[in-house]
Amino acid sequence: MAPHRAAAYMAASTLLAMTQGFGMNLVAANIPQLQGPFGATSAEAVWLMAAYMAPNASLSLALIKIRNQYGLRHFAELGIAVFLVVSVAHIFITDLHSAIVLRFFAGIAAAPLSSLGFLYMLEAFTPARKLTVGISLALTNIGLAAPLTRLVSPALIELGGVRALLHLEVALAMLAFAAIYLLPLTPIPRAKVIEKLDIVSYLFIAIGFGSGAVILVTGRTYWWMEAQWIGELLVVMIGALTVAAVLELNREKPLIDLRWLVSREVLHFAAVLILFRLLLAEQTAVAGNFFQIMGLQNDQLTGLYGAVALATLAGGLLCAAILKPSREPGIHMVALLLIAAGAFLDSRATNLTRPEQMYLSQAMIAAGGSLFLPPAIASGFTMALRKGPQYILSFIVVFLVTQSLGGLAGSALFGSFITLREKFHSNILAQSMTLADPLVAARVSQLSAAYGRTITDQAVLKAEGVALLGQQVTREANVLAHNDAFFVIALLAVAAAAALAIHMLYIRIREASARSGGQAAVEG
Repeated sequence: MAPHRAAAYMAASTLLAMTQGFGMNLVAANIPQLQGPFGATSAEAVWLMAAYMAPNASLSLALIKIRNQYGLRHFAELGIAVFLVVSVAHIFITDLHSAIVLRFFAGIAAAPLSSLGFLYMLEAFTPARKLTVGISLALTNIGLAAPLTRLVSPALIELGGVRALLHLEVALAMLAFAAIYLLPLTPIPRAKVIEKLDIVSYLFIAIGFGSGAVILVTGRTYWWMEAQWIGELLVVMIGALTVAAVLELNREKPLIDLRWLVSREVLHFAAVLILFRLLLAEQTAVAGNFFQIMGLQNDQLTGLYGAVALATLAGGLLCAAILKPSREPGIHMVALLLIAAGAFLDSRATNLTRPEQMYLSQAMIAAGGSLFLPPAIASGFTMALRKGPQYILSFIVVFLVTQSLGGLAGSALFGSFITLREKFHSNILAQSMTLADPLVAARVSQLSAAYGRTITDQAVLKAEGVALLGQQVTREANVLAHNDAFFVIALLAVAAAAALAIHMLYIRIREASARSGGQAAVEG
């Protein structure tokens, strides 16, 4: 491919990744801003995220076979056309229920875009570079979507409110529509690969994955043990996935090879990807929530997200330059150490910490994330290819579950951890707060003095001071809880780096032993 044409395919890949990523992160980045126009509470607005992720969590699985049977060209054209229609429909909605329905269809329509973003980037490179440079740049585009969404959202909302966000989504969809028609992908041989039982199995998988996505998105808001419907949905998830597993285990040509998925190397690969998603929750869930608790809005965090975007891009370009077979362990070690150092620096935050103090730490975590994923995906893809082309779909399932549901699980896990630790620290701090303590009494008087001119009743004035002190105690408890989460993530990264070092040492010892044994056999 000529250089200018390769550049055009790379630009199209970036456009498709931004279109899909912006649509996915639109709600997550602007929940407070969306509550007003839709007349929703914060708990109700969470359903916009749940509706999007419910179908999106599993649809890529079905699209692999649809693409192989009906052709890549038709798959791309139909996928972007549906996404464009759904994006335009968003402009005309005014109520929450309609928005939830449209977000559900947006999750369906956006699923092809992530696959197309990968394919367009890989199209620009020779086979030798597809699993090194190509996959590194494709994953970098995906990583850039989240910080760029938060970077541009404040300016757009200031210009035209929430409607401006929707207009940008439509504009990106139109540009992507044009790019797909102007730059066709290389066609692949068609084959009749869809069987009737594939449809049945997929429906159960979709129900299971969709139920899991809804639980993970809404569980922290409604709390896991409080809402009965969460337990009922968990039963539906387990039942649907069990039925799907029984069907697949008894098929001659299964949609997913479950026996291969539970093999040692695949379980190890899945554990690595899940660990990665848990570690990156430091940036997507913990750090963002910390500044939200501190009362900062997106427009005050643009510098931080700009630093994260630049570090993500730098890490991705560095990975593309150095990624080669056998270098994966070394790259992973550097990535884990960067994440551990960044999380440890964040664990020393106070109520005076502002985004400027986290530029370095968050940039380190973003760069570590960009370095970590491409080597893991390249090695996993190679592992699947060694088994045969039919195992690619099973590999996609592993990647899908660990990235979509794994990302939601990371946010839910650390979000719940922060909630529990905040209650713990609040109780500890409240026990030492007594008006018999001169320092506490002086603090209450100081806080209530601001209302002395408007409140003349001393009892009411003291109660107001106590309430204000309680707010400060809650804020400090939240800071301590977030520091605990940062520190736990740092410990996980250090533990993973130590395990990787032990694994690398074991492999070298085994290889040295094999070489010495072979040399002894030759001499004998």
